[in-house]
Amino acid sequence: MKKIATVSTAILAATIATAAIPAGAFAQQGTVTGAAGGAVTGAIVGGPIGAAVGGVVGAVAGTAIDPPPREVITYVEEQPAPVAPIIVEQPIAVGRPMPQSVIVTPVPQDPTYAYAIVNDQRVIVDPRTHTVVQIIR
Repeated sequence: MKKIATVSTAILAATIATAAIPAGAFAQQGTVTGAAGGAVTGAIVGGPIGAAVGGVVGAVAGTAIDPPPREVITYVEEQPAPVAPIIVEQPIAVGRPMPQSVIVTPVPQDPTYAYAIVNDQRVIVDPRTHTVVQIIR
């Protein structure tokens, strides 16, 4: 039981120490990012348990989605709205998948992107995963 309490305390300490690192330290260019960077930072701060916690935090932070090229955004902005609006009940957010029931239209000049107009918002998605890449407001 004492070992579990020690591990929990170490995880808590690593989490607090990681939160205390200035945000600018995470945004520097030329540093290791994602799970590897988080694991390295966590190991420095909290040893092996810090490495595990840091790896998870780094993996989440390292999966940021790059915005689509300006040409894709312009194309989506210029398309006419559908006659029948598409409404979904779940919130639409960058990084989250849209329901598979929403039909997306490929962007002709860059088929790595597709779009839909959902809940009166123009949404650019990854057509393979339906993950929202950008919401045009």
